[in-house]
Amino acid sequence: MITKEQALAYHAEGRPGKLKVEPTKPTETQEDLSLAYTPGVAEPCRKIAEDPSSAYEYTTKGNLVAVVSNGTAVLGLGNIGALAGKPVMEGKAVLFKRFADIDVFDLELDTLDAEEFIRTVEIIAPTFGGINLEDVRAPECFEIEARLCESLDIPVFHDDQHGTAIISGAALISALEITGKTFEDIRVVFSGAGAAGIGCARFYRDLGVPVENMILCDSHGVIYEGRTAAVNQYKAEFARKTPARTLADALKGADVFCGLSQAGLMTAEMVKSMSPNPIIFAMANPDPEITPEQVRQVRGDAIMATGRSDYPNQVNNVLGFPFIFRGALDVRAKTINEEMKIAAARALAELAKRGKVVPQIVRDAYGNENFELGPSYIIPKPFDPRILTYVVPAVAQAAMDSGVARRKVDIVEYGHQLSKTSGILSNM
Repeated sequence: MITKEQALAYHAEGRPGKLKVEPTKPTETQEDLSLAYTPGVAEPCRKIAEDPSSAYEYTTKGNLVAVVSNGTAVLGLGNIGALAGKPVMEGKAVLFKRFADIDVFDLELDTLDAEEFIRTVEIIAPTFGGINLEDVRAPECFEIEARLCESLDIPVFHDDQHGTAIISGAALISALEITGKTFEDIRVVFSGAGAAGIGCARFYRDLGVPVENMILCDSHGVIYEGRTAAVNQYKAEFARKTPARTLADALKGADVFCGLSQAGLMTAEMVKSMSPNPIIFAMANPDPEITPEQVRQVRGDAIMATGRSDYPNQVNNVLGFPFIFRGALDVRAKTINEEMKIAAARALAELAKRGKVVPQIVRDAYGNENFELGPSYIIPKPFDPRILTYVVPAVAQAAMDSGVARRKVDIVEYGHQLSKTSGILSNM
């Protein structure tokens, strides 16, 4: 467990922060500088003026993502403001670079006004190949993302909504295969109706869970038809006609618990009341709604995942966003659509089935534990270098198949290129 002193020293020692910008072309001679700036720079400017798409050929646009936040929902810290959220955005940039070799500018917007936020992103969008929205509170985050997806012709992705949804969706695919249950028949209860909770509910619906088989709970209890207290249009999307009023009521006979709320909210009695072979995703951070130890005391047939690295089956968003953006950028996708998100989840689940051939570097990092598909291994580990070659081509192929890609790639050759990149990134 790291200490406060370690964390502060890590960020402050040497050059403050976690990022720097370096040139990618020679700058040693007068000729180099003349090519980098005036007069040489005029030529690509003219090309881009004639054909805006050529910006992908002559600038960093095609490998540059903006991580944009106003600091209103930062990790477990809440609304701490744009500047205080900057270390998190720099951290996100580090993950983009480390896992998918994507460059990032982090942009902290000092505004609580959704219209001002949207317009600011629209104005700076030409600089970037994609926009990653981060730590923006609900319900504003839903409108912000939807409006930007509509107005921009580059991918816009709110990771707080979709990241956990995609990774837990992959875990759910694996868990259903292990238990023999199906999307069409399971009953799912969600604890938490913010960005992540509603994002997961929408994604599970897209994977095949009927809406009538879902119950969404917030701090006021079950969101049911007719409830008026603390219900917005996004929560109302999942309002159910049900006699259940509490989380405990909702969990009776349920197959899946999807927790995105707060520590300790789920009790042993709730776990006991669930169906045989329950699937429990207790993903509140830093402490889950219930711990694996507490679940094991009352159920030996449960499959569990949390958001923590010290338990099996960590639902970690880093399994998703770097690779989804990599695939989207490389085919110059206009958006990240549902087909691409589902492709990413299915690719992760498929990779989990190949646990027996996990590279030794991963085995060494996790004490040579068993990586065969089963209750303790339903999603790949974040440091598995094969994620790049599984998820990225799947996302790129889905973008091409669904008609949002502006560039076609030979998927086999593309896979070979990614294999080389994976080797380089593993040594970073």
